[in-house]
Amino acid sequence: MIDSNVIYTWLSLVILVALARSALAISFKRNPADDYLTTLSRLTKFRTGVLIAGIVYGSAGFLMYPSNDPQYQMFLIFMLAGMSAGAVVSYSADIISATAYSVTVLIPIIIRLFLAGDNLSYAMGLAAIIYLSFMLMSVLHIYRSQSENIFLHLEASEHEETVRTSEERYRLLLTHLPIGIFHYDKNLVITYCNECFAKILNSSVENLVGLDMHTIKDKSVLLALDKTLAGEFGFYEDYYNATFSNAKKWIDLTCAPILNQNGKIDGGIAIIQDITTRKLAEASFNSIAEQLNDTLSAIPDILFELGLDGQYYSVHTPNEDLLVMPSTELIGKKVPQVLPPEASNIIMAALHEAHEQGSSQGKQYQRQSPQGALWFELSVARKSSPDENPRFVVLSRDISERKITERDLRISAIAFEAQESMMVSDANKVILRVNKAFTEVTGYTAEEVVGQTSLPLRSNMHDTNFYQSIWSSVNSKGAWKGEIYSRKKNGEIYPGILSISAVYDINNVVTHYVSTLVDITKEKITAEEIQFLAFYDPLTGLPNRRLLMDRLSHALMTNVRKDKDGALLFIDLDHFKTLNDTLGHDVGDLLLQQVAKRLTTCVREGDTVARLGGDEYVVLLENLSEQAIEAATQAEAISTKILSALNEPYQLDSHEYHNTSSIGVALFSNHGQSQEDLLKHADIAMYQSKKAGRNTLRFFDPAMQQAIHVRADMERELRRAIEQQQFQLHYQVQTDHKGNAIGAEALIRWFHPERGLIPPLQFIPMTEETGLISSIGEWVIDTACAQLHTWQHIEPIRDISISINISAKQFHQADFSEKVLATIERYDINPMLLKLELTESILLEDFEGTIATINTLKKIGVMFSLDDFGTGYSSLQYLKRLPLQQLKIDQSFVRDILTDSSDQAIVRTIIAMAHSLELEVIAEGVETEAQRQYLLEIGCKSFQGYLFGKPMPITEFEATLPED
Repeated sequence: MIDSNVIYTWLSLVILVALARSALAISFKRNPADDYLTTLSRLTKFRTGVLIAGIVYGSAGFLMYPSNDPQYQMFLIFMLAGMSAGAVVSYSADIISATAYSVTVLIPIIIRLFLAGDNLSYAMGLAAIIYLSFMLMSVLHIYRSQSENIFLHLEASEHEETVRTSEERYRLLLTHLPIGIFHYDKNLVITYCNECFAKILNSSVENLVGLDMHTIKDKSVLLALDKTLAGEFGFYEDYYNATFSNAKKWIDLTCAPILNQNGKIDGGIAIIQDITTRKLAEASFNSIAEQLNDTLSAIPDILFELGLDGQYYSVHTPNEDLLVMPSTELIGKKVPQVLPPEASNIIMAALHEAHEQGSSQGKQYQRQSPQGALWFELSVARKSSPDENPRFVVLSRDISERKITERDLRISAIAFEAQESMMVSDANKVILRVNKAFTEVTGYTAEEVVGQTSLPLRSNMHDTNFYQSIWSSVNSKGAWKGEIYSRKKNGEIYPGILSISAVYDINNVVTHYVSTLVDITKEKITAEEIQFLAFYDPLTGLPNRRLLMDRLSHALMTNVRKDKDGALLFIDLDHFKTLNDTLGHDVGDLLLQQVAKRLTTCVREGDTVARLGGDEYVVLLENLSEQAIEAATQAEAISTKILSALNEPYQLDSHEYHNTSSIGVALFSNHGQSQEDLLKHADIAMYQSKKAGRNTLRFFDPAMQQAIHVRADMERELRRAIEQQQFQLHYQVQTDHKGNAIGAEALIRWFHPERGLIPPLQFIPMTEETGLISSIGEWVIDTACAQLHTWQHIEPIRDISISINISAKQFHQADFSEKVLATIERYDINPMLLKLELTESILLEDFEGTIATINTLKKIGVMFSLDDFGTGYSSLQYLKRLPLQQLKIDQSFVRDILTDSSDQAIVRTIIAMAHSLELEVIAEGVETEAQRQYLLEIGCKSFQGYLFGKPMPITEFEATLPED
C-alpha cells in the first residue's frame, strides 16, 4: 500500500499546478496578445506550465508505484498512458509542449518498470516505451496534421496515411509483445488478441477473436474481467484449464477498462502471462523449504549462520534456554559482544579455520547460564558465498551431559584405583575385576581371583549365618556395610570395613555387585592407643586425671551406699626440678617411672594410683573404716609406707639418686564433697607438708582453706585496685646533714573503697607471688616520673630526687630497662633525679644480668641504691662489682643503735665499707635527734625517718618543702 501522506502530497501538487495553470489561462484570456514578443513570452510560460504539470503527473510513476500489487500497477500505467494520450490531443498544436508532457509523464513509470526486474514489468516497460514512441509519433503526426489543417489542409492525405501507419505499428507492437494481450467488448467477446495470447492457450488468433468468454470451460477468470466493465481493475492468478486445447497452466491476468470518446466503457484490455514455470519453481522451493524446516526441527543442536567477523545472520534452536539471549536479539550482534572472551575466542578460531580449510570440527567451549555451566561442541562449514563476505553454517551441540558423564567416568576410574580395596563381581558373585589396592591389602593378584568367588577371602571369625545375613541385606536393601574379619593370601586375619552395593539394570534386575574393603588394622591399634592415652599416662602407665576423676566419682557414690570413708593422697616429689635441670629430662623420666612402680606396690588391691602430670601423683584409697579417726589412721599408715618407699635410693642409669616427697591427705565420707574440692583439699595439705620441711605428710585443715579463700579474695581485689587506680604514692623526705631536703622515697599505699587504708605488708607479698607487682611497679615508676616532671619546673625543689623500691620480679623482666628509659623520655625528666632502690635478694638471681641492667640505666644517669643493706646476702665480692651509688642502712640497725653495741658495730662497718667503695650512705628509720647525731659522728650524712617526716600525700609533702 502507498503511504497516504505521499498520496496527499502528490494530489496537493497536482491541484497547485492546476490552479496555477488555470490562473495563467485566465490571465491570457483577459489580456489578449497583440504582438509577437508577447505571444512568444506567453508561449514560453505555457510550455513551462506544461513541463511542470508533466513532471508532477509523471512523479506518480515513482511515488505511487505499488511494488506488489499488479492491479494497481496496471491502473497507474493506464492512468499515465491516458494522461500522455490526452497530452497528444490537448497539446499537439505545440509539438514541444506535447512532447515534453508525454516524456515527463511516461519516462518515470518506464524506468520504474525496468527497475522492478520481473518479466511482466520488463514487458510492460517495453510496451510503455513503444507506447511513448507511438505517442510521440502521434504528437508529431497530430502536430503536422493540425499544421496542415492550419495551412489549408495541404497535406491531409499524407496525414491520414501516417495515422494508418502508426496504427499498424501499434498493432504490430501488440502482436509481437512477449506477453499476451487481448481486447474484449462489454459482452466479454474477444475483439483482438496477439500471438502470444494464442500461444499461451495453445490456440490461434483466428480461433480466439470473436470468442464469447461466457462459453469457456474455466470461468474463474470471468470475475476479474467483469470488474473492468464496472470501471475497476481486475486481477487473476491461478491454475487455468483451456477450453479449446489441452493447455493447463498457471496464469497471471491483469485487466483494465477501455473507455470510448464519451468516457463510456466499451470493454477492456487484458495482459496475461504464463507463470507455470515460476509456480513450479515456487512449489519446488516450498517443498525444499518444508523439508529443510522438518530437518531443522529434528536436529537437537543450535544452528547459526555467522559471518567471518562473528556476526549472527540467522539462528535456529529447539530450546531458547541454550542461547545466551533470545534469538531475535542475537541477529545483527557479533559473537565477542555476547559471549565471554574465552568462549568467543574459541568460536572465532573455528570460523577462521573453516575459512581457510573449508570446515572446522570438534572445538569445545564453556559458558555459564542460570542452569549452571554449559558445554558446546562446534562443527563449522563455509557456505558458497562471495569471498568478500563469507558466511558459515555453525552447528553448536550441547555436550553438557556428556561432559558430566566423562567427568563421572574419570572420577569413577580414579575412585576405583583409590586406596580402598575394590572388587566387582557379577550377579553370581563371580569376581570380574579388582583394583591395585585389593592386591596390596589381600595379597591376591587380579589373575588369581578373577573368575573366582570371594570364598577364599573368608576368615573363620564369622559363621555361615553372618554371611547369609550380609547377602540377605544386600538382596533386600541393595547394600550392606559393616565390620568384618577377612583372610589375606598369607593366612593373616585382619579387620576391615566391608561395603557391598548391588547394581541394577533398567528392569531393576541385579547385574553386578561392587564391594569395597578398608583395612582398619591401623585404625584399631590407633583406637586402642587413643583409648589408652585418654585414660592413662603414657610415661608411667598409671591412670591419668580423667580416669582418676571417674574413679573418684564412683568412689564417692560407693561410699554413700556402703557408708565407708576414703582418702585422697596428693604426692609431690621434692626438688624434682633440680634433678631435671642438672641431669636432664631423660633421667627425670626414669625417676617418675620408678616412683610409679613403688607407689603401686604400696597400695592395696582396689586402690588407684594416678599421675596428674609433672611430678604430681594422687592415690585414691577406698573402703576405709567408717570411723573417721580409724580411717585417718589407715590413710596415715599407707602414706608413711609411701614416704618410706620413696626415700629409698634410685638407680637412674649410672646415677644413684636420693629423693623425698611431700604428701597431702584429704579424707572423704558421705558428706557430699565434690571431686574438685577433694583434689583441692589434698593439694593444699601437700603444700602444708612442704612448708613443714618436706618429706612429711599433712592432713587437710578447714581453717587453712578459709585462709586460702581470703587470699583469693585479696588477689581479686588487687586486680580491681589496679583497674580502678586505688593506689596512691606517699612521700617520705630524705635530708642531708644540714637538715636540707635532698630527696624523697615514694611509698605505695592502697586506699580500699570499703576497707580503707591497707598496709603494704598485707598486699605487697601477694603482688610478688601473683605477678601483679610488675603492673604496680610500672605504675609507681610512671607516677614518680610524672611528679619529677612537675617539680623540675619549680625552682626551689627542682633538684629533689625520688627513690623507688624495685622488686626482683620487676627488675628481672627482659624489657625492664627499655620501659624505664621510655618513661624517662616520655616525661622528659633529669634521669639523675630518679633513684631505684634494689634489695639484696635481686643479687641472688642472675647476678651478671643485674649488672648489665644497672649499667644500661646508669649510662643515662639513673641512680641505684642497695636497700636494707646488712639484712640479707651481703657479699663484699658481689658488692664491689655492682655499679651502685648508695647503700641504705636498714632501720633494724638504727632502731637500737644508741644502746646495742652489735648494731653500732654493724653500722660502723657498713659506713666504712661504703666509704672504701666510694658509695654514699643513707640511714632509714631515724626517729630521734640522738640517733641522727650519732650517725653523723660516725660518717653518715644522709637520713630518712620520722624525725624528719612521716610518709605523706604529695600535697602535704610539698607543703613541708621550702618555698625559696
